[in-house]
Amino acid sequence: MSIHVSYVPTVHGEQKTKPTQHAVKSIRSYGLIPDVVACRCETPLAEPTLAKLALHCQVETEQVIVVRDMPTIYQVPLLLSEQKLIPQLRTKLALDQITVTPAMSVQGTELWELWKSVVSPTYQDELKIAVVGKYVTCHDAYISVVKALEHSAMRIRRKLNLMWIDSEDLEPTTKGGAAQAKYHKAWHDVSTASGIIVPGGFGHRGTEGMMRVSKWARENEIPFLGVCLGFQVAAIQFARDLCEMPEATSEEFDAQAKDRVVVYMPELDRQNLGGTMRLGLRKSFFQQDSEWSRARSLYGGAEVIEERHRHRYEINPELVEQLEKAGLHFVGKDETGERMEIFELKDHPFFVGMFLQPACGSVRDADLSTGTQFHAEYQSQVLNPSVSHPLPINLQ
Repeated sequence: MSIHVSYVPTVHGEQKTKPTQHAVKSIRSYGLIPDVVACRCETPLAEPTLAKLALHCQVETEQVIVVRDMPTIYQVPLLLSEQKLIPQLRTKLALDQITVTPAMSVQGTELWELWKSVVSPTYQDELKIAVVGKYVTCHDAYISVVKALEHSAMRIRRKLNLMWIDSEDLEPTTKGGAAQAKYHKAWHDVSTASGIIVPGGFGHRGTEGMMRVSKWARENEIPFLGVCLGFQVAAIQFARDLCEMPEATSEEFDAQAKDRVVVYMPELDRQNLGGTMRLGLRKSFFQQDSEWSRARSLYGGAEVIEERHRHRYEINPELVEQLEKAGLHFVGKDETGERMEIFELKDHPFFVGMFLQPACGSVRDADLSTGTQFHAEYQSQVLNPSVSHPLPINLQ
């Protein structure tokens, strides 16, 4: 089945069909005959415009569908159903010849109704989440986190308001003017957020700001989620404040430092950085006596979970005992029991850091703080948000 997608611009209030006419004429000259002409546009197309497109593209009127801009990409399936694309797919692909059991039919109907109930409403209650990172000028750098948050916000019927904060702006500055304005605005946004996420990254730039925001969230009982680098900086700041390590840092930032809370994983190549990370789906094991763990409860009390990983650093095994004595509970570890994957604080509403990649979860009504070393947001879906991204779900 051939679907030709073409843009129909509106110029001075008039919908222009010439670009689509010429595009279809061009592909027809190469022997490509469109079964459907999908017209991208900002607003619905007028009936005369549709008739004109069908006439000059040599297709029936019902073969021209209007794919207008929608409030969210998740509502596009509803639009395509409204434009009667499904009957055309059924006819062209001979879907009627496929045997559909009553159980499959019921399951499909229930799934469709659930989808419509999740993506259709316009939610009034706002949920402010501060994303504190070093690449915030390029939102696509954190696209998996953003999508996971969107899934979670829809799940709890909340309007998601992401506040993008450059972590460097949270660091004290002696400069005046614009620099001071950025500093005060950044901290104002942090202080008004319902929850804070510090996503992944590499390099020393901006990490002091990340540490400061993790400390602020920890001391003010603000829901916090640190992913990968966010996990690392939260652990480093914890060591500085509560383990008598004022100079604590990461081997990535200072290889000669005395108190290296985060170190290279010994099995990795330190010289060649390309293709040398710990990657892929890996198991994490919840430890004994971790039944209180909120992260574990999000996984239904499971003893073993599987999430995707992407990192080359780990918590220094030599400092784990000292960190745990100070209250940083490593409730999730790898199969060897030597690599820290998830930590939580019992006496905090919600403080999370993770070496995994999370996607959705919960924050309020939980007397804990959590962190992990994997990327669960990579597996988040609209109707099934990743359970280990704990910020939105319990912020209701």
